[in-house]
This record gives sequence, C-alpha cells and structure tokens, in this order.
Amino acid sequence: MGLIVDIPWAATASTAFAYFVGLVFYRLYLHPLAKFPGPKLAAITRYYEGYYDVILNGQYTFKIAELHRQYGPIVRISPYELHVNDPTYYEKLYRQEGKWNKYDWSYDAFGAPMSSICSVDHELHKHRRVPMNAFFSKASVASRQDMIHGFANKLCDRIAQFEGSTVNITAAVSAFTRDVAMQFVLSKDYRNLDDPNFGVEMTNVLPRPMARAADEIASVGLDRIEKAGDAGTKAFFGLLKDCLQTTKAIVAAQASKVEGGAGESPKTMVHAILESNLPSTEKTVERINDEVGTITGAAFETAAQSIRTILYHLYSDPVTLARLRDELSQAAEKHGNGVSLPLSDLEQLPFLTGCQRIPAGTPVGMTVLLMYMDKTLYPEPDAFNPSRWAGSGTRSDKTFAPFSRGTRSCLGMYLAWAEIYIVIAALVQRFEFKLVGAGLKDVKCASDQFIVGTADTTGIKAIVKNYVCES
Repeated sequence: MGLIVDIPWAATASTAFAYFVGLVFYRLYLHPLAKFPGPKLAAITRYYEGYYDVILNGQYTFKIAELHRQYGPIVRISPYELHVNDPTYYEKLYRQEGKWNKYDWSYDAFGAPMSSICSVDHELHKHRRVPMNAFFSKASVASRQDMIHGFANKLCDRIAQFEGSTVNITAAVSAFTRDVAMQFVLSKDYRNLDDPNFGVEMTNVLPRPMARAADEIASVGLDRIEKAGDAGTKAFFGLLKDCLQTTKAIVAAQASKVEGGAGESPKTMVHAILESNLPSTEKTVERINDEVGTITGAAFETAAQSIRTILYHLYSDPVTLARLRDELSQAAEKHGNGVSLPLSDLEQLPFLTGCQRIPAGTPVGMTVLLMYMDKTLYPEPDAFNPSRWAGSGTRSDKTFAPFSRGTRSCLGMYLAWAEIYIVIAALVQRFEFKLVGAGLKDVKCASDQFIVGTADTTGIKAIVKNYVCES
C-alpha cells in the first residue's frame, strides 16, 4: 500500500525536477536572449530581481548599475528583459515613431487596468491619450497658471505662520502639489494646505509600497482597508473614494446635460474624456476613474520631490540662492510684476531653469538616473550646479529626459514644470529657511520605488524667517 502511495509522489517530483532543469537549460542556452551578457541567476529566474527589489527594498536599479560596469552597455536583467545604459541609444528607444507595445508584466500592478498608463497595446494607449494630451498641453497649463500661483501664494501664507518656528517643508510642499493636481484634474479644492499639519499623514503614506499589492487591495475593498488602516491609510483611501464619487457625479451630470455646453473648454479631465471622440466603452465611470486615480497619484509626489530637492540645495548654498534671487529680482523689476511673475517670464530665466533637467518583442528599458550619473556626459554629476544648464548649448537634449520620451512620455510634464517654476520663485523670494537636521539623505535617491525612495528620513524641516512678504 505504501508503494502505491509513494509512486505518484515520486513521479510528480521527478516531473517537476525535469521541468525545472529543462527550463534552466532553455533560458541559459536556447532562449532568444541567451546571447546577451548578464548574471546566470538573473537569466534563470525573476527571484534574482525580487531579492534586490523586495528583500533589499528597491535596490535593483543600483545593482543594474554594477552589472553594466561588469558586463557592458547591454545586460540581461531577467529571463525576458534587457537593460541598456548607453546615452546614444536613448533617442532610438524612446521615440515617437514606430509601434511600442508595453511589457505587460510591468503594467499590471497599479490596480487600474483601464488607464492609459496601464494600456499595453500601442494603438489603444494612443487613442486614450488624445483627449488628455490637449487637456495637459502647455497652452492649457499656461491658461490655468493663476490657479497655480494662487496655491503658491497660499503655501507662502501658511509657511509665514511658522515664522520663528520649525515647518515641515516635506509635508508643506506635498500639500501644495496635491491641491494643484486635484484642482487641475477635478476642479476641486481638497484643502490640503488648510490642514494644520499639511496633511502629513498622506505625505507619509505615499512612499509605502502599496502599488505592489494593488490587486489584493481592490479585492478586499476600499471601505475595509480604510476602516482598518492608520491615519495615513484612512486619508489615502478616503481620497480614492472621494475621487470615485466625484467622477461618478460628473459623468452623471454630463449624461443628463446638466453640466457643460457645446464649445466650452472642458472643466475637468473627466469632461475632456467625455467630450472626446472616444467610443462609449472608453467613457465608463470605471475606466475614467482609473485615469483619474493613476494621473493624480503620479502627480502628487513626483513634482513635490523635485521641489523639495531644489529647495534643500538652494538653502544649503547661499551663493547659489543669492544668484537666483538676483535673477528673479531683475525680472520682477523689468516686468513690474512683483514676486508673482507669469509662467512665460519664469520659463525664460536661465538660472531658475538650471535648477530643475535587439530581438522583436523583447522588453528593453533604460534608467535616466544611471544616464545622469555618467561623468562623461555630466561632470560632477552629484553636484547641484544650476550653471551647467544656464548657458545656451550646455545641455544635451538627447540625453536630458526628466519626463521620459516618446509616445509614453509623462502626460503631466507641463503641469509639473509650471508647479516647479512658480513655487520655487515664490518661496525663495519671500523666505529665509534655516534647515534643521536636513542632509543629502533627505533628497538623494537611495531606493527605486513608485516615487524616489530616500534613506530613512522624517522629512525636510526648517526654521522660518520672513524674507519679503509682498505678493
């Protein structure tokens, strides 16, 4: 009897072992990517990548940099994927021409399968982007710059209340970008800047690796997660629920012809989609909500981290700060606009601008962080040196891609630029900040996460001193 029971287990074990050996042999010697260099373990299994990104918390990007030093400009980083670290190749890989289907393995983790960013098929992504491209265009952002200036002034007013005491710059800047993003996308003021602590709970929850568990969270339900979570989790999922309700209300109002009118500019991104030529299947509440969630989520901490990094470096370098203030002062005198210069004027200021910049079907990626750390392209790449960008012809546009390139470039690029220009100009003209315990660890990328992962930090804090109060 024992023999009868043991035979199936032995057969199963033998079959599994044979399959494993065959799979290893195939991936190492017969796979289309077998000819590309890289560690054998990475070619065999994704657990190699998982170890660095999950166990070591977002370290695979930096491991890839080591692999390039060992193996050269093209490295096989998984059984199915290549990574390139060659600046001359960036324009070829990230370009507008051609058909670019996305790697579906990398696009199914956000719990928003109907959003543009999660659209694997090139043509589907292209059609979904059309109405939003117009909504987020440079002209559209410029037409709403008064809204951004308004939130920048509100941020300054709030920070002024901390004169002589310490303010959490990290939370304050995050509140600003959240309010701008929500007002721009949904025409709704979420009043993060009104919160006494700038909604710091939301700021703290965003770096958590929740995106890795998006599908599991969706299966449990927002209500249960919200009730069981801490303050940050409640704030985050409360926002998601509110976005859904707002989206439903706009869709319902549009359907009954209560809102909107022929020839009017879309009031929200939801209107832009509903009034587009997309088929009705692309205008459901569920799909539009996926767009709202991914776009606002992407807008929160990306611009905020850039602004915080710029502020840290400026207020750590009095000479650079003085030079920027001088440039802004001269521009204000020339145009007679006080400290709230129009976006078009700010974009023309060189020093302020300098503060911000294979087999078919194979998934291929590049990492701009590694490209920017290339000393042959950018001498002293770790140094904050706005002058390197301030002169004409000093920037290589072929290798400068903070918002990526090609058909999948960042949708909110112009909104992010506008936020950075406007709020940096507003803050440096009005305040002196004495940084308290802040260091490079608070702004330097130490792990690859959904947003820039810094080392253990409680945020950038500073003692506030008024510099000038006019607006």
